[in-house]
Amino acid sequence: MPSGLSTALSAALPAASTAEPALDGVAGWAVNLMETLGPVGAAIAIALENLFPPLPSEIILPLAGFTASQGSFGLVEAIVWTTAGSVVGALALYLVGALVGRERTRWVAERLPLVKVADVDRTEQFFLKHGGATVFFGRFIPIFRSLISIPAGVERMPLWKFLGLSAAGSLVWNTIFVYAGYALGEQWHVVEEYAGVLQKIVIVVVAAAVVWFVVTRVWRWVNDDERPAHARGARSSSPARDEA
Repeated sequence: MPSGLSTALSAALPAASTAEPALDGVAGWAVNLMETLGPVGAAIAIALENLFPPLPSEIILPLAGFTASQGSFGLVEAIVWTTAGSVVGALALYLVGALVGRERTRWVAERLPLVKVADVDRTEQFFLKHGGATVFFGRFIPIFRSLISIPAGVERMPLWKFLGLSAAGSLVWNTIFVYAGYALGEQWHVVEEYAGVLQKIVIVVVAAAVVWFVVTRVWRWVNDDERPAHARGARSSSPARDEA
């Protein structure tokens, strides 16, 4: 790994640390993982972010992009490995929900620092109300992206569906933040300042895309449903023409 990575990071961190000194520890820990293990380190950091929601992906993902921009590994590698880490972390929480159950999960949540049982309950209610779509869109919302995996496991959502939605949502979210860090280089920490805005933009764009997809499918279904009726009408009139 390039020895200049830590130096470049140190040069970039002071601007961020003036606003939030505690972030230096997270950034330093993450960059050490990436320097030691390469893109696998980025995957581990993101997997842990899923398991421990207070760890900010809005710091780790741009940092993975910044690390890629320094030549430690490629941009595509950063996106693929961080997405793999997201899915692994989500799967771990899914299995907790599936194997431990609702009540024991709440018991554990009560004893975890920085985790509120009320958040777990709200996430479960949201999942029960809106179904599998919450797994996809939940990947764009801090804290929620981790907790949504638990009710999915408790309710035994089909594993293939859970993994597919988690991977798709993670790929969208991770690509945006990793690429932002890659493009900004040593100014990667700026991404964290605008994370809330990016989050809203991503949700609106993805929601619009989903609505467009659904409307298009329904429109095609309606048209396809009408065609057989016309065809039957044409066929029913053909004998009369033959008899004439």
